[in-house]
Amino acid sequence: MGRAVSVRCPTFMSEMSAMNRKLIQTLAETTSKQVAHFNKTEVECLIREFNVLLGEQAIPGKAVTGLDRGKFRSILHNIFGMTDDMIMDGVFRTFDKDNDSFVSMKEWIEGLSVFLRGTLEEKIKYCFHVYDLNGDNYVSREEMFHMLKNSLTRQPTEEDPDEGIKDLVEITLKKMDHDHDGRLSFTDFEKAVREENLLLEAFGTCLPDITSIEIFEHHVFQVQLEQ
Repeated sequence: MGRAVSVRCPTFMSEMSAMNRKLIQTLAETTSKQVAHFNKTEVECLIREFNVLLGEQAIPGKAVTGLDRGKFRSILHNIFGMTDDMIMDGVFRTFDKDNDSFVSMKEWIEGLSVFLRGTLEEKIKYCFHVYDLNGDNYVSREEMFHMLKNSLTRQPTEEDPDEGIKDLVEITLKKMDHDHDGRLSFTDFEKAVREENLLLEAFGTCLPDITSIEIFEHHVFQVQLEQ
């Protein structure tokens, strides 16, 4: 007896493809009404990109609900040039709003709307959340120390580089801690950044540069639409 062979005819495949397209368009229409800074076509492109990225990490027989920490970090590193593990973990935590250890499709689009095109106000909230390592709504001396220690290049000639970082923490607090309680609240951080925009990424690079944004948007929006 010959084995039954399952053959997917071209008509079936094109119908599936049309269904997927329709599904993505419907999803994009709903999502674009809930997320700022992207139009319906751009949201559609971001959904497709998310599916491509998700496909690479899918394990046969296991339902994948979103981008896991490792995959997300490799996107931050390979596409946006981030290298600091502590900051990348903070970005993941900020995207992963429901704290389920996966960045879902909606979280991906909501996160990117601020990451790529956010207003100053949105970026202040985003950066503060990234820097608040333990989620207590303050950036403490210890958190500043760890982030600055991670992000600064250590000079081999320095006898005690930690002392230099402690000094830097104190200088930063003096400039940004408006209520003088020895830590930064969101109000402190917001006030300091509005007075001096360069302080937005005071504790490490957590936003992409203009070149990375342009390359990503060109790849996702223009190249996809040309295909």
